[in-house]
Amino acid sequence: MASSTRVPAWLNHVVAFSQCTDHLHALEAYCDTFLPVGQVRELCQIPDVTSFRPSQNTTGIEETREATHSAEVLLQAAGERLLENVRSQAFVPWKFHPRNASFEPKLDDERSYIHFIEIVENQNVKHWESRKSVSDESYSLRISETGNVLINIIAPIGGIRALETLSQLFYRHSDPIAGIYTPYAPVSIRDSPAFKHRGLNLDISRNIISPQDVMRTLDGMSFNKFNRLHLHASDSQSWPLEIPALPDLAAKGAYHPSQIWSTADLEEVQVYGAYRGIEVHVEFDMPGHTASIFHSNPSLITAFNQQPWTPYSAEPPSGELLLNSTSVSTFLTTLLSDLLPRISPYTTLFHLGGDELNTLTYTLDPTVTSSSPSILQPLLQSLTNHLLSLVKAHNLTPIFWEEQLLDWNLTLPQNSIIQTWRSPGSLASVLQKGHYALFGDHTHWYLDCGHGTFLDPNRTNPDSSIHPPYLDYCAPYKNWREVYSYDPLADIPSEEHHLVLGGEVHLWGELTDGISLDGTLWPRAAAAAEVMWRGGGREVGEEVTRRLAEMREGLLGREVRAGMVQMTWCLMNKGGCTA
Repeated sequence: MASSTRVPAWLNHVVAFSQCTDHLHALEAYCDTFLPVGQVRELCQIPDVTSFRPSQNTTGIEETREATHSAEVLLQAAGERLLENVRSQAFVPWKFHPRNASFEPKLDDERSYIHFIEIVENQNVKHWESRKSVSDESYSLRISETGNVLINIIAPIGGIRALETLSQLFYRHSDPIAGIYTPYAPVSIRDSPAFKHRGLNLDISRNIISPQDVMRTLDGMSFNKFNRLHLHASDSQSWPLEIPALPDLAAKGAYHPSQIWSTADLEEVQVYGAYRGIEVHVEFDMPGHTASIFHSNPSLITAFNQQPWTPYSAEPPSGELLLNSTSVSTFLTTLLSDLLPRISPYTTLFHLGGDELNTLTYTLDPTVTSSSPSILQPLLQSLTNHLLSLVKAHNLTPIFWEEQLLDWNLTLPQNSIIQTWRSPGSLASVLQKGHYALFGDHTHWYLDCGHGTFLDPNRTNPDSSIHPPYLDYCAPYKNWREVYSYDPLADIPSEEHHLVLGGEVHLWGELTDGISLDGTLWPRAAAAAEVMWRGGGREVGEEVTRRLAEMREGLLGREVRAGMVQMTWCLMNKGGCTA
């Protein structure tokens, strides 16, 4: 794999993409770029993407949907992003070398050129026999000393991942006339994810996060090899998603008309994700966390905005769906019969929520008037069965928060996915019940933690729990090293690993909006992405810091305003900031 030869190679101007055979795809590259041949480096951690969006001139939704599912269109778009990334590359990596170091190829060095990128789709599993399991996202990437690029994939999504990785091999030369180069050739990369589901849970309901903010987030996610975006799309505070069959739901439930996501906005975000190999799925949390429905349908909600609120909800305002009402069932049928056909072309998942159900609320529910779990459990099971029938009718896989299984002992379909969050022990408990699970407990992967509480002390209440230093419930702050150190499979028996589909890192929105979003997410979400791509249980060290710091520079180049990873002096003086 290794070579000591260093021969710079160049590209020239534009890329053309074409299908050569049923399983052979090609990119021809001509771009003012040179490629010095040098060391080999494993690059199984951090990929890349740019801002390609489907044409705004498409003739209709059906055309867009057909294009989204076309492998050729997706690979064409990935190729265009690759060249856009390379052409616009502004990252000169001086921070990663000592002062006045000569780290760039000389302009009079002998040069090789990349003229052709060959992508071969090889569905023969024996080609990947070194892997215990074969993922559609697997790929191999080779750049020869002469600049030939060969990518082997078993499915088009692997081509998207490979082209993202390829784009990250390039830097801009500090001489403005020199163009773009890579020091990583010849190189041979074999890459495959540890987990099938690698997600971000993003709350778009508690503060205003626009579709444009989410599409920028998808750019950062693709850069880091995420493949799932979970939109927590409603909560007690607001309902931002337009539902044409229930027009008042967002019109009255959103904070302001500017917060509302139209049906076109949601579809654009899903298509944008699909072009980047990211499935965007929606959560409507219920029957708890539903107080915002009161503004359009007050008869469906019990205990709305009770004062004091603390006995009735985890945070204000209180309010939950009635638990024994045919009107609620009719409402939910209308809601999901509108939404699910629109989202199902782009996702296989729908999240039904189910967390933090407040039992005291149901003493105020005229259809129940009890907080007894023995009374509430069969009512909750009946409501859940109704929701499941709607989800099944659209061939979607249901996701639930862990309480539905662990606290309420609901009977759920075997294909249900249980999302754990309260503790590492929750994952073990779900697996013991034989269900598929997602990890991401709040002790490691809640990125909203440690910013302080959003609650103010009630000066008339001498027993207020809000006092200096005004911590939130899940403090302390989870810095990127803490995020990276999370080992989700620690203490999980190997015979249960197959039930762990993957995980999600979480950003709840009490103190995050579109302005603060980037710095709150990045680079910490990138640390989580590497755990999900490579597997957990890896030690934090200087090599991780330097890799993440370089990733941060790449995010900045794509207009994602990621936070700091490391002080510049430490990056310029390798080994100088260890202790």
